[in-house]
Amino acid sequence: MNDLVMIIKTAVVPNFINIKTSIKTYDRDAIICGAPCWRWVYHALHSADKWFINPNVYEEPSFHEEGMDNPDNPTSVVLSDEQLLEYLDHVEKKTLSYLDSLTDDMLYEHPENCRFTRMELGLRQFRHLPFHTGMLNGQTALSTGSFPVWVSDADKFIDDGIFFGRYRAGQTKI
Repeated sequence: MNDLVMIIKTAVVPNFINIKTSIKTYDRDAIICGAPCWRWVYHALHSADKWFINPNVYEEPSFHEEGMDNPDNPTSVVLSDEQLLEYLDHVEKKTLSYLDSLTDDMLYEHPENCRFTRMELGLRQFRHLPFHTGMLNGQTALSTGSFPVWVSDADKFIDDGIFFGRYRAGQTKI
C-alpha cells in the first residue's frame, strides 16, 4: 500500500511548480542577506537534490564546486536561469522517480548511512524549499509590487500567468 507515498508525491509537485515560478519572476542579481538571489535558488535546489533522498549517498552535479551550495561562500561558477531551471527539472524528475520506488513502510526506514528516516528527509525539504521560494517571492513582491502565483494543488493549477494582481500597502487588488 502506498497511500502515504502518494500523498507526499501529490504535495511535493506544487513545491516544484512554485519555485519554478519564482525563478521566472525574480531579479536574479538582487541581493538577499549578502548573496544574489540566483545563489539562494541553487542553495534550495541543491538541498532538495541532496537531502530529499539520502545526503550520505549523493553525487554532486557536474557544475558544482566545493561550498557552492552555501550562498555565503564565494564561487567561480555562475549559473544562468536556464541552467537553474534545467537543474530544477532534474531534481523534480529524480524526486518523483524516487517516490515511485517507495512503499509506505519504507518511509519509516533509514537510508544507507543516514540518521534520518525517509519521512524525516522528505519533511525537512517540505520546510526548506517553500521557505526559500517565499523568500524569493518576497523580493519579487518588493521590487515589482506583484506577488508570483502560488500553487497549492497541482491538479487545480491553470497556468494563466505568473503574477497575481498588483497590491499596494493599504489597498485592495488593483
